[in-house]
Amino acid sequence: MDLKSTHSSSVLADSAPMNNSRLGLRSALLPYSPNSSMRRRAGTFDDVRATLFDSMISSSPTHNKLSRELSSDSVLGDVDLAYLNWMLKYPSALASFDQIENSAKGRRIALFLDYDGTLSPIVDNPDRAFMSNAMRAAVQNVAKHFPTAIISGRSREKVYEFVGLTELYYAGSHGMDIMCPVQADCSSNKGCVRSTDEQGKEVNLFQPAREFLPLINEVFNSLVEVMKNIAGTKVENNKFCVSVHYRNVYQDKWETVGQYVLDILKQYPRLRLTHGRKVLEIRPVLSWDKGKAVEFLLESLGLTNCDDVLPIYIGDDRTDEDAFKVLREGNRGFGILVSSAPKESSAFYSLRDPSEVMEFLKTLVMWKEKSSSTP
Repeated sequence: MDLKSTHSSSVLADSAPMNNSRLGLRSALLPYSPNSSMRRRAGTFDDVRATLFDSMISSSPTHNKLSRELSSDSVLGDVDLAYLNWMLKYPSALASFDQIENSAKGRRIALFLDYDGTLSPIVDNPDRAFMSNAMRAAVQNVAKHFPTAIISGRSREKVYEFVGLTELYYAGSHGMDIMCPVQADCSSNKGCVRSTDEQGKEVNLFQPAREFLPLINEVFNSLVEVMKNIAGTKVENNKFCVSVHYRNVYQDKWETVGQYVLDILKQYPRLRLTHGRKVLEIRPVLSWDKGKAVEFLLESLGLTNCDDVLPIYIGDDRTDEDAFKVLREGNRGFGILVSSAPKESSAFYSLRDPSEVMEFLKTLVMWKEKSSSTP
């Protein structure tokens, strides 16, 4: 792909696919042109501004709302009933482990994990989203038996700080920053270079959004400045995306948070807005997500196009849905949604919270050790 740049923004002159690469993945970069479907048209921001606040509310129930629900026995019963009905469609991965075990017989499991809300609890201060020592031990143990990767919206360096395990593979910024083994020759792919990890070991570093770093840094600095006016906001630079956390902001200020973000974003037509659990995220306009990251890592580990491989992805956020969809296609593997509330998903199974995730990881290890010792 031929890239051309101007002082205002980079323009992609060609959208040639990556089909000739060993990965067989289509181009991660979308062409930007006046006729592109990704380009924002006049009036679009007014429509987005009108609906963003509703989306922020629907995806982020307040503490007061939950407290009111839990204070009523009748409502609590209704909530439990709704969750039980939901689990008919998304059964517990623990209760259904026999089914997973049957599917895994004669196959190699590859494990992919989100971080926040999956390995660590969701906390008010994102800088303090620490995983417990027990969870770290469970992840370390499972990585001894299965190739294991963490794919997070955090920067790769930050999630490594939280986890601190050298046995894993790490993908940050929703898969736009991947460190993988050198056994994969990705030199023919744009954004892939040879590097070293924290222990000085040689690795491949794949960063398809590298050209966006100046834009991301500009937006980060602008958001830090403007969010000084709203108490409780936290702007986080996750290298290839910027996160605006509003978990500690009074709800009557949420609309202002969203408006500030949109006002800045409209100056950057090659960046887009997504949102998760009380967080707004500014990301490059790339055809790249956690699902693509799973495919890339499977290929890098030599596990793609293999009938004897069973990928399992565990995550709690809407950004994990891209990975769930990839695994659901052709029944390639299992997505496991971590949620204590009913919501639609492309996952096959569910777990209620990080404590159940830890129990599932331990169960995987016990099954593997038992099957390995059986003649």
